[in-house]
Amino acid sequence: MILLFLASCSMFADHYGAAHDPSDTAPRVITVPPGTSPRSLGPILEEAGVIGSAGDFTMYVKLTKEGGCLKAGRHELNPSLSATEILGVVCGAPLPEDVPFTVVEGWRIREIDAALAEKGWTQPGEYAALAANPGQFNASFPLPEDSLEGYLFPETYMVVPDRWDTSGFVQRQLDLLGERFYTPHQDDFTTRTFDEIVIVASMLEREEPRPANRNLVAGVIWKRLDNNWNLGIDATSHYKLEDWNDRPGLLKALRDPDDPYNTRLRQGLPPTPVGSPSLPSLEAALAPEGSEYWYYLHDAQGNIHPSRNAAEHAALRKKYNVY
Repeated sequence: MILLFLASCSMFADHYGAAHDPSDTAPRVITVPPGTSPRSLGPILEEAGVIGSAGDFTMYVKLTKEGGCLKAGRHELNPSLSATEILGVVCGAPLPEDVPFTVVEGWRIREIDAALAEKGWTQPGEYAALAANPGQFNASFPLPEDSLEGYLFPETYMVVPDRWDTSGFVQRQLDLLGERFYTPHQDDFTTRTFDEIVIVASMLEREEPRPANRNLVAGVIWKRLDNNWNLGIDATSHYKLEDWNDRPGLLKALRDPDDPYNTRLRQGLPPTPVGSPSLPSLEAALAPEGSEYWYYLHDAQGNIHPSRNAAEHAALRKKYNVY
């Protein structure tokens, strides 16, 4: 009698444990809610297209008594798996709940806000409104009064969309800026303030595509500032444009003497950073390279060409057609 029952179980398992569609290996991600039993798993699998019949699957687990080890969470399955293989997956570790979100180096608050809204994690303007109120956040470094522009560290963050917290995300960015840059260098902000370093670093991020050249460019920027020269950095005039690459808008901004971000026509640093600088830019701003150069430009390939005086700079502009 026992032998007959075991043989019947084997035949039943072979029938109901067969793959739903051996040729279909397209992944499906299912969610197993906490407290799900092996028998109640069938409808979840059928709805996801992993199996053809919830009833057959339920009969299989009833007969074999498998699946007592289900793990709540998300699991990746496909219809080519047998019932035994399916149960093996859902008894294993679930997929991580977090997903990557990248804040790109140089992004302004507006670009971060737009990217978050596109993900559907925030309402448009929600992130920007928080970033305009620094007083509600904590940091290991002095925070600006009016805007966190430049202080929102660019990095790939792992986030859980279902538990998204915009304020918490801003705080994570500030914490990472402190951890990666401010704390290791907190004794170095003597000649320059932390805010000045962040502003110069934000310009370096946009001005010099190659991190290896940023110390040289930083040296030119600080030298011009220390000698009351206009910086002449067009990236600062891009800052207030809705579209960074709006060429007509840029040409208009470059002629506006009342624009506080116009470093062609106004001395000193712009009022705020012009985006979120990366760690290489921050470190370059803190460690400028001394040189004989007062000017620089980039050719069409992005190669830097420094010069010692206005005549050399004019010759290079003509040579590389940069105006």
